[in-house]
Amino acid sequence: MPAADDIARIAEQERRLVFDRFDEATAFAIGSLIRERGLADKMPIVVELRLWDRLLFYAALPSSTASNGDWVRRKLNVVKMFQKSTYRMVLEEQRPDRTFKPGVGLSATEYVLAGGGFPITVNGIGVVGGIGVSGLPERQDHAVVVAALSAILGLNEASLALGDEA
Repeated sequence: MPAADDIARIAEQERRLVFDRFDEATAFAIGSLIRERGLADKMPIVVELRLWDRLLFYAALPSSTASNGDWVRRKLNVVKMFQKSTYRMVLEEQRPDRTFKPGVGLSATEYVLAGGGFPITVNGIGVVGGIGVSGLPERQDHAVVVAALSAILGLNEASLALGDEA
């Protein structure tokens, strides 16, 4: 699937994967769903959900590393700064070095262009936090988040999923 098609699909995901309300119980349900899938499928991932003022859920699965936690932190910094998914940013920026252009002024130690970060958006409020997954190829990190959000929101995952990579 060409990058433009993926960008359009991700923008649709961001528009549709929106909560009427979001609280600690919702964060726990999403995080637990991702964790259970990760354990069942032997995914070496870290998952983190946070509101911008505090951590709500964190899990490091077997074979994940400390580096995965750092990648999640930098991905969530990007979600907070740009209010959109990090995989969309990867496709829009097209920077194989995973950094932002020098003129943007974002340090590579604090921000990374890598899929797996997704905004937590509440109707009538906007982006209040983010979900981050790290440990798989970035398109898969992104897909894990979208699948969990689709399930929690009662939406058809297949109708929102990205197609096969080109």
